[in-house]
Amino acid sequence: MKMVSCYKQKITNKEYLNLLSMNKHIPVQLIIFLTLSFSIFSLKAQNMDELRKQYPSEKAVFVDKLVDYTFVLKEDKPYVESREKESIAFLTENAANYVGSFSFYHSFFRELINYSAQTRTASNKVIKVNSFKTTSDKQDFVFYDDLKKMSFNYPSIEPNAIGSLDVSWVNKDAHLLPTHYFRSYLPVLNSELKLTVANDIFIKYQKKGLDTANIIVTIDKGKRNTIYSFKFKNCTADRAYGDAPGYAWYSPHVVFYIDSYKDSQGKKISYLSNSDDLYALNYSYIKDINTNVSTQVKHITDSLTTNLKTTEEKARKIYNWVQQNIKYVAFEDGMGGFIPREAALVCTRRFGDCKDMSSILTQMMKVAGIDAYYTWIGTRNIPYKFSTTPLPLVSNHMICAIKLNGNYIYLDGTDPTCVFGTPSSHIQDKEAMIAINDKEYKITTVPTVQKNQNELVDTTWVDIIPNGIKGRITQNLKGYFASEAYASLMYWGEKNLNEHMKGEFMRGTNKFNLDSFAIDRKPIASHIAWEGNFTLPGYGTKVGDEYYLNLNLFRFFENSKIETLKRNVPIAHDFKFVKKYVTILNLPKGYKLTYLPKGQTYNSEAMSFSLSYEQKGNQLIFIQEYTNNELMLTQDKFEAWNKMLDNLFPMYKETLSLSKI
Repeated sequence: MKMVSCYKQKITNKEYLNLLSMNKHIPVQLIIFLTLSFSIFSLKAQNMDELRKQYPSEKAVFVDKLVDYTFVLKEDKPYVESREKESIAFLTENAANYVGSFSFYHSFFRELINYSAQTRTASNKVIKVNSFKTTSDKQDFVFYDDLKKMSFNYPSIEPNAIGSLDVSWVNKDAHLLPTHYFRSYLPVLNSELKLTVANDIFIKYQKKGLDTANIIVTIDKGKRNTIYSFKFKNCTADRAYGDAPGYAWYSPHVVFYIDSYKDSQGKKISYLSNSDDLYALNYSYIKDINTNVSTQVKHITDSLTTNLKTTEEKARKIYNWVQQNIKYVAFEDGMGGFIPREAALVCTRRFGDCKDMSSILTQMMKVAGIDAYYTWIGTRNIPYKFSTTPLPLVSNHMICAIKLNGNYIYLDGTDPTCVFGTPSSHIQDKEAMIAINDKEYKITTVPTVQKNQNELVDTTWVDIIPNGIKGRITQNLKGYFASEAYASLMYWGEKNLNEHMKGEFMRGTNKFNLDSFAIDRKPIASHIAWEGNFTLPGYGTKVGDEYYLNLNLFRFFENSKIETLKRNVPIAHDFKFVKKYVTILNLPKGYKLTYLPKGQTYNSEAMSFSLSYEQKGNQLIFIQEYTNNELMLTQDKFEAWNKMLDNLFPMYKETLSLSKI
């Protein structure tokens, strides 16, 4: 669910300034500021050599990223325009190879007014960009997205050249204002957000992410307008981490919104003052859908539930039917990004997005006599909560909640392998807004699935052979491990199944060979088991009459030590878990154990491990157990994580020895 648009209207810079000057809410001083502060001539005074010294590894830096919003009332409703100006200094000969392509976006909710771009060369020649390419910026899993991407290349990029971009929009729904991020993929010398707000409009803001103390806020109240300025100087580039949560968790940004306003009669109108206002907005998207039940929906529901006795049995059956028969296809099309489609249409089409899944699930549950509710929720990729930031940006997802035995069960139709009664992993610990009726709603927190419910037990039986080792493996997966396995099997296909399964069983070294395997699918996706036979040439060492063997076939987290001086970005885990790896070595005939390593147990708030060795008859048993206790590892736990690894890594070097009797 996101805000999107494709309508475009182009006006000149002069016309844009004329429009501003006609608006009585915007002072002449601001118009002068817009024309002067964005001038590329001022950028030419920047000392390029100093920039190269300050950023020796960068091909380019943003000198300015300046964004202005103006808030006024039109026809007694808030009206918001925005303008972004950025200038980029190119520092090296090959800058065009790395940062030559640029883009900006517009959508149904953010209508493009005007845009221009140009390069000022080192010799002070201005060359305008004449070619802008418009494409639909949709991800692979999105069927349709009306978010449009405008791409262009700065011409004549050379050292000491400066590129500048000027874009303006109308924000068509003031409920859906974007957040403002100060950092970018390149360093930014001067990053600024400015809000010019008519005095009959009252806004609020929240600073989010890390390093927010560096955001300097000033508020200047005038006769007609109040100007809010947010400045962040010398922003470092945002660094991407594959194990990090979404940027909103850590990149410094400002969330700003209209709290209320006074209409022409002087009456104060609440806009997004609290969760009540947000619920009224959300409910407006669903109030007119599914007022009738189609014959098809009723027939399918009745056929699924006729012979079932309990409410839970009926709910399970309906949920499983939707998972198996309605294909998830994402739509991002104007108001279609917020309003669910009719359950009858979804049932006929046999596909829909998250809102459509919520629509058909909720109606089918109600037809079966089950208390079911449309529910807005944010995935774990975003940090916001309804209880602290009651804005539309809190929810990027929609599900169905049902009341069962006094508790809410959260049903995500977009996850085909999610087990009834267990929330999808990406909504754990997130607040949900549940629509009870037109006036009543509840904000609840989705439970976190505890670690012992997500268990992986891997057992390896090992025999020493002349050129290495061979053996048998079994894996039993429960909880989210099992759901992930079922999802993988859905997408792998038979053609590449052997290679995928080899990856699942891989251990020891890259010489590992999976000789055969079998998969035991259980009736529901909460449990799966598979087994295989393998050979591992060259593993272990034989010297004379002695064998030396390291039973650490797995060496987890070897490249996971955190550079605490460089990183403050959290580490996200999909779920809490327990992993247990049991390696059983059958002693070769005629040999005895001469050295057995000692184990170790280590507990920390973030992660715990236990390694133990034991001899039972002619078998040596080595058990590795790892417990993940957190959904997210924050900076305050980095040292504890590294200390845990300092205790773990020496254990990987332990080798047992066997001697001939």
